[in-house]
Amino acid sequence: MSSRIFVAGLLPLFLFFAQPAAAQEELPLSKGQTVYLPVYSHLIHGNYDRKGKPDKVLLSALISIRGTDPKRPFRVASARYYNTEGKPLREFVTRPVTVPPMGTLELFVERHDESGGSGANFVIVWDADAAINAPLIEAVHANIEGARSVVFTTQGRPIRAE
Repeated sequence: MSSRIFVAGLLPLFLFFAQPAAAQEELPLSKGQTVYLPVYSHLIHGNYDRKGKPDKVLLSALISIRGTDPKRPFRVASARYYNTEGKPLREFVTRPVTVPPMGTLELFVERHDESGGSGANFVIVWDADAAINAPLIEAVHANIEGARSVVFTTQGRPIRAE
């Protein structure tokens, strides 16, 4: 009899916690966005040396702009790279590039290019003819040398355009 009371007592608790999973938010569709993506051309770490500078690890960055709509393409109109001080360094998309449904546009910043600094970023502008699932925009940062590896990702977030 006590086990029935225990199970019956858990049922309201289970239903309370199960509701958020069952009531999923509807994902918003979009016809375009401006997206901010943090990118690191290097990381500083460790201790200061005799000259007062910390150790530095250079990183490459693979920028991945992934279509998440199974039926409709989108266009990447711009992918501007900025340094830590906010100075524009380079436009990676010189003319609009159409990305097919479920396709990916990849951009790459080489490891030896430390012009962006630890506060580098991309501002990526995309649009579509119809409202679609917004692309997933990420950067994969890496420095893989022998037994030591540094690999991590950052994700973009929509910002208001000027």
